[in-house]
Amino acid sequence: MKSAVETLNPTRVRLTVEVPFEELKPSLDAAYKKINQQVTVKGFRQGKIPARVIDQRFGRGAVLEEAVNDALPKFYTEAVNEGELNVLGQPEVDITELKDGELLAFTAEVDIRPALEIPDYSGIEVEVDAVEVSDEDVDKSVEQLRERFATTSPVERAAQDGDVLTLNLEAKVDGEVLEDGVAQGVTYTVGSGELLDGIDEAVTGLEAGADATFTSELKGGSAEGKEAEVKVEVTEVKSRELPELDDDFAQLASEFDTFEELQADSRKRLEQMKKYDQATQAQEKVLDELLKLVEVPMPEKLLADEMETRKHNLVNHQLGQMGLDLAKYLEIQGKSEEEFDAETKEQAEKGIKTQFILDELVNKEKLNVSQEELTEHLMRRAQSSGMSPDQFAQAVVEGGQVPMLVGEVARGKALAVVVESATVKDSNGEVIELDDEDETAETVEVTEAAEVEAEGAEEKPEA
Repeated sequence: MKSAVETLNPTRVRLTVEVPFEELKPSLDAAYKKINQQVTVKGFRQGKIPARVIDQRFGRGAVLEEAVNDALPKFYTEAVNEGELNVLGQPEVDITELKDGELLAFTAEVDIRPALEIPDYSGIEVEVDAVEVSDEDVDKSVEQLRERFATTSPVERAAQDGDVLTLNLEAKVDGEVLEDGVAQGVTYTVGSGELLDGIDEAVTGLEAGADATFTSELKGGSAEGKEAEVKVEVTEVKSRELPELDDDFAQLASEFDTFEELQADSRKRLEQMKKYDQATQAQEKVLDELLKLVEVPMPEKLLADEMETRKHNLVNHQLGQMGLDLAKYLEIQGKSEEEFDAETKEQAEKGIKTQFILDELVNKEKLNVSQEELTEHLMRRAQSSGMSPDQFAQAVVEGGQVPMLVGEVARGKALAVVVESATVKDSNGEVIELDDEDETAETVEVTEAAEVEAEGAEEKPEA
């Protein structure tokens, strides 16, 4: 077999391949065997039909077509390896010549990873928010914990802000009660802003047994988005009582004996959260600066495919679960379809650039992924997916996704190398030293959020 590579642009090549006919013999034998199992000819047992009979009855062309389709992936892969190409996605194959007994020739156009030059990145400087926890932050955190331990008790008075009510609801559109517009025994906290617009005003001042009617736009169901006349009946009013902020509360809500210890722990937790956020911010900003340093030619087909994938996932998975279509989503977001497409393209380009650059850094810095690192990453991914580690690992192996996870960890390590060499200061001008443990976890998460899967190397081509 002979092959040649023609560079069409920095991200696309054309392979020209010539195969002597004798190299097709294994695929021709396989084609005859396959056809033998699929057809019957009077006078011959199935599977024992001679090749010349198959040629006469079904045509030599059918056999050649079967043989070529079987052989193409092998010859294409050999040409890719011979040319030392890092291909992306499926090739576009065109058979240029097929002479029975003499020659098979074909071309294959395919996207490739562009060659990148990674410049010195040690001069990157970024600024992040300072870790500052105010007394107000601590008070808010403690108050949120206090809310979780609130108790309720029935009262015989009119409903007021903060009360917990039991409601019966009935919605009408154009005077007709909706089939899915009736609900009994709904629990609602006055002032929470949940359920329907206008409900707080309607129920405030009502006692148990009283009702009111108001107009509101429905947020879901068969008449979503339509104006409805809603009748709300209050069947029970309960007041919420918050525990006193004292040592007894600390013992009830935590492992601490005093309220002062609870406050100190809340401050410590808030500081840890802000450090976590600070680390994430540092990774994101360093990554953005790194992307500015490297010129990355963009494979057009890969970009188009990634944009389509992102749009498909949004429409069919995320919006579908919320009962929205793209038009409604864009209306809520206040965006035009052109603005949405532009944002999707920008996100897709960033993802592709991120993966290309970090993969190049993995090679440049000779970074490897240990079994321990892969296991830790798998545990994190399993937790975020809601699956057990064993279930997630099985799904990864069965789906052939182990190389993808290895790539995620390697790219995280590559970005960690860049972050380590960068200067990170907070808004007070203080140089920040990120913990190695936080840095590794954060970089993996950041690269996961930005990157895309662009590793469609050596997929089977079809003529």
